[in-house]
Amino acid sequence: QVQLVEAGGGTVQAGGSLRLSCTVSGNPYSSYCIGWFRQAPGKEREGVASLRSDGTKTYAHSVKGRFTTSLDNAANTLYLQMNSLKPEDTAMYYCGVDRFYFCSDTWPTSYAYWGQGTQVTVSA
Repeated sequence: QVQLVEAGGGTVQAGGSLRLSCTVSGNPYSSYCIGWFRQAPGKEREGVASLRSDGTKTYAHSVKGRFTTSLDNAANTLYLQMNSLKPEDTAMYYCGVDRFYFCSDTWPTSYAYWGQGTQVTVSA
């Protein structure tokens, strides 16, 4: 059974930082992509960052230079360090896992497996 669990969301003032985690169990893919996405009310889900099993990282233009993703292999956990947060970063953040080719700057959203999400709210 594949399970993804996000944690670390909360409320922070603009300019602050948060670190999200995504713990993956039962990953069926040996060559995989783990992606971070976010969805604000009334908006479509958008890609934020991704990590491919070969270590390749991709970031959306809107977060480049502010967000960093890293993997703790021993803990099967992907982190998203978010610095210099802005009110427009407010959204529900999700992680998903699928085959390696899902890591693309076209940010496909049809991942096979998703977590339940964690809310990030940035106040002005």
